[in-house]
Amino acid sequence: MRQVKRFVSAATIALAVGVFVSSVNARQGDPDRVVPGGGITGAGWLGNVIDAGSLKQGRSINDSKFVADGSAITINAGPNNIYWNTAHVASGDFTVKASFAESNHLKHSNHPHPYGLFIGGKDLDTPKANLLYCSAYGNGTFIMRGFASDGTNGVFRLGGNRGTANDAIRKAGPEGTVTQDISISVRGGNVTCNINGTDVATYPITEVVGAGKLASTNGIVGLRIGHNMDVVVTGLTITK
Repeated sequence: MRQVKRFVSAATIALAVGVFVSSVNARQGDPDRVVPGGGITGAGWLGNVIDAGSLKQGRSINDSKFVADGSAITINAGPNNIYWNTAHVASGDFTVKASFAESNHLKHSNHPHPYGLFIGGKDLDTPKANLLYCSAYGNGTFIMRGFASDGTNGVFRLGGNRGTANDAIRKAGPEGTVTQDISISVRGGNVTCNINGTDVATYPITEVVGAGKLASTNGIVGLRIGHNMDVVVTGLTITK
């Protein structure tokens, strides 16, 4: 009986090790790239890497390349980033919108990653960054979630975890390109994400603001870009 117990214990350990190794390999299969000539070019623009996965890899904002040139912003992302301009602040009822042209879909990754806008930005250049974002994926899904206001940099989710399908969201074609028009509006006590002319998610402000969520819908607005992506952003505007 003692030998059987040892056999079962060894088998259990082997299975656990196998699962762990498989999990590690899955993560290592899509590491952050490092973009040559990285950094931020554009008056007033700043950026930060706030995702635990990218930080564990030792990545910094200079491992991605950001160039604001006229009305276009070109981003070649290594790690997961946020970008903002100190002049872009919104409060009360407002809408922030922009168009995102993704190229090279899945060229640098083994699965889709999101890109979009954030609102309510606070402490963005610190480990306690607080914001709410809505982003599209090139596979026809979106995600709306944020980084908590309690100083833990924890993630709070609204709706799906890794993306919710919606027919309004365009899918990248065989050439790996797709454009999404994304906006976030605060009006009438609600926060709404609109993608390509369709309201894909609406939440009462009371579900968005609070302990462990967004401190306020007032604050800096900016861009949220997933890792290993090439995106051109145009038409970034804020209206009351």
